[in-house]
Amino acid sequence: MMLQTFSPDPISIVTPWFPQTQITEKGDFSVKVWDAITGSSLYSFPHKHVVKTLDWSHDSKRLATGGHEGILRVYDVSKPKETPLEFVQSTSKTISIPKCNWLDNRTVLAAGSDGTIRFWNVDEPDPSRQLTRTLRVGDGVRDMELLALSSDPTRTILTVAAGDRVTFFDMTTGEEMRSYKMPIHFREEGGASLHPSGKKFIAGGSDLWVRVFDFETGEELECHKGHHGPVRCLRYHPDGKSYATGSEDGTIRLWKTDP
Repeated sequence: MMLQTFSPDPISIVTPWFPQTQITEKGDFSVKVWDAITGSSLYSFPHKHVVKTLDWSHDSKRLATGGHEGILRVYDVSKPKETPLEFVQSTSKTISIPKCNWLDNRTVLAAGSDGTIRFWNVDEPDPSRQLTRTLRVGDGVRDMELLALSSDPTRTILTVAAGDRVTFFDMTTGEEMRSYKMPIHFREEGGASLHPSGKKFIAGGSDLWVRVFDFETGEELECHKGHHGPVRCLRYHPDGKSYATGSEDGTIRLWKTDP
């Protein structure tokens, strides 16, 4: 069941946040940090190409960014004028970063257009030891989500949307748990999100539909129409009672998890 529809300003915006602060990315190749109460701009971090992803560290002290440059950057927001830490995905070619997520306060996952997810220890001074681990999926990654299960907060699941598959990894062991072929593809847009219970997930991408799947079997449980353009992004609310989807049609829609 669809709850509500919003038509936001068409400006490109990405909004991971911590209390009273918001960050955005615009077409001028910059990342801006704003005071969410007053609306005033606090800092601006210039880049040399389009920024596709942003994420706050768990302690809200650092900001990670990635995009078409193929460089993961980490900013200390308490020292906004300092040069950020930089982690190049490849020295032989440019590998863009469509998504980055903090695993903990020192480890950032950078999803690559080459289908590799790289784990970077951003506190390690030795460049030869900064890349600690990699995971591979078959195609370039479009979306990635880290979720601690509500039933077991010590267990974190990585959800990856790439090509025409959604794949799940157990972050404790690094092992692939499930991988399902979808009736859509994620080559240009879309993503997937795991329910906090770990029992089902949602996916949307190349068509107009929002689908719900069973985690254990991959069976399609629900299929919802409401958008008039491909689905760009989607996420469950932390309490699992609803989820949000954003589309190329310029709307954000809210849905009940259990109609």
